[in-house]
Amino acid sequence: MEPTAIPEWPGGAACAVSLSFDDGMTSQLERAIPYLDRLGLRGTFYLNTPGDAWRERLEPWKAVVEKGHEAGNHTCSHLCSRGPFGREKGLETTTLNALEADILECERRLDEVLGKRARSFCYPCYDRHVGEGESRASYVPLIAKHFVAGRGKFNGLHHVNFPAACDLSCVGSHACERMGGHELLGLCERAANKGAWTVLTFHGILEGHVSVSEVDFRELCDHLARYPERFWVAPVVEVAQRIRAWRAESA
Repeated sequence: MEPTAIPEWPGGAACAVSLSFDDGMTSQLERAIPYLDRLGLRGTFYLNTPGDAWRERLEPWKAVVEKGHEAGNHTCSHLCSRGPFGREKGLETTTLNALEADILECERRLDEVLGKRARSFCYPCYDRHVGEGESRASYVPLIAKHFVAGRGKFNGLHHVNFPAACDLSCVGSHACERMGGHELLGLCERAANKGAWTVLTFHGILEGHVSVSEVDFRELCDHLARYPERFWVAPVVEVAQRIRAWRAESA
């Protein structure tokens, strides 16, 4: 299979687009999901399950999952690299075994409240290593062991995920905070021109310091819904499952 080979996307669409959202923020429930539902679009929402009130935290997401959206695993503790934040603890001070236990406990909690199902994983802060110096190690293999896909981050706006070549355990995404509608549309159109898969990452919609405006978010959604022959919009786990099946058939 050539690296640029592409599968036949559902409905004859030119590409796949996944809209992903981190941290289970209020504006996702109040602004993003109602608009996605109105247009018949489905997204992936990566949820943390910290502390003792995790059942209450997950309760509002039952209805979201029932509508066909994905509730993905974003760990219990949301450990990131401590370096950029000057924190005492972070991925540098943990181990692969401890992180795996944290991730599997999050999975257990998601299963208990939202039902057991295949999910994708999201690397908190896009960081993918534990330890430091000579002990530094990637935890991508750990994610490959437990999940259909893991969502990371691209380093350039021109990148797309080519189905025949991308590492499904470390899928690239575009961090979309503060992007305008025309920029968001451009990322999707580039994927359509290449027959590839693009993943967009959002946090708050008019909420928090890495948000996008509601106007720009709606402009993107309107465009995707208007051209189903160009964009297959589906959760990360669903696109990854389709790519895995296509690879198996093409082997």
